[in-house]
Amino acid sequence: MLNEASVDVRAGVTAVAHPNIALVKYWGKRDESLALPVTGSLSVTLDIFATTTHVTLAPPVPADMNGDAGLTGDVVTLNGRPAGGAAAERVQGFLDLVRALAGRRERAVVESVNQVPTGAGLASSAAGFAALAAAASAAYGLDLDGRALSRLARRGSGSACRSVFGGFVQWHAGTGSGSAGDVSSFAEPVPVGPLDLALVVAVTDAGAKEVPSREAMRHTMATSPLYRAWAQASNTDLTRMRHALARGNLTAVGAIAEGNALGMHAAMLAARPAVRYLSAGSLAVLDAVNALRADNVDAYATADAGPNVVVLCPRADADRVAETVDAIEAVRSVHLARPGPGVRLRSERPGGDER
Repeated sequence: MLNEASVDVRAGVTAVAHPNIALVKYWGKRDESLALPVTGSLSVTLDIFATTTHVTLAPPVPADMNGDAGLTGDVVTLNGRPAGGAAAERVQGFLDLVRALAGRRERAVVESVNQVPTGAGLASSAAGFAALAAAASAAYGLDLDGRALSRLARRGSGSACRSVFGGFVQWHAGTGSGSAGDVSSFAEPVPVGPLDLALVVAVTDAGAKEVPSREAMRHTMATSPLYRAWAQASNTDLTRMRHALARGNLTAVGAIAEGNALGMHAAMLAARPAVRYLSAGSLAVLDAVNALRADNVDAYATADAGPNVVVLCPRADADRVAETVDAIEAVRSVHLARPGPGVRLRSERPGGDER
């Protein structure tokens, strides 16, 4: 299902994935160990900001240490530099999960290249773990369908389960805990009517955020008096969003997405102490979007866990929207996107070197 070309696992496996922007947000887990969400969510996968990940297996270390010994630990590089700390630990923990599923013990060399700013609230972890899930599962000999691959990717980063698929994707919260919750929580594409959508990404800060999403989620759930109300409203938003997409109603899609995002940020602001991702630059973009709507442009804003804002609009209005937000002093760069593809395997390493 994922192959674009014949893959020789002896030379390693390369996978490419793109970030997704949630239109109905995922914010909060009911089970940390299995990454089971409190609510379902719905996103659109972008056609920009790809992550390319190459996984090569090393020979297992012989029990008696005679002969040629393989790696004693995984090696992880990100954008050409060794990954360390929490980032490396997350990748190594995920590879341990893949090895357990495959009944294998070889260590791996992981080379990943991100086009999206890392840790800036633009779903870099979604693209990263979707690519890693596809490349690692293939390298270790697992034959997974889309649903199983999305469940695996979820264990690395919750929203990565949505980047397994292209276009508009729903992540089902599932029911229960343990194995029942694991099996029932997966992503899948949703039907969409005629919807000529463009997404204008306004980057106000490409740096890594001070408070990681995982920490902010826990804190919001534990201390915000608005969290429960937002979660309940989000379930309603998800149903309404499915109907709006099926009808191809961009106005309804945009209005629901904007309301859901602002509600999530309101819940974070109400946490004790507050978690504040939106910056003055973010608010300036939101003001510009309101002004565009007042001028009869069907534009709506959403923002994930970071200061950067994505504007949904008809494709015919994308250039005007981009010019408007690009004129804002706090906006560092503007990128035009469309709904993009799901994760896929390819025959090149990161950087374009053919195997």
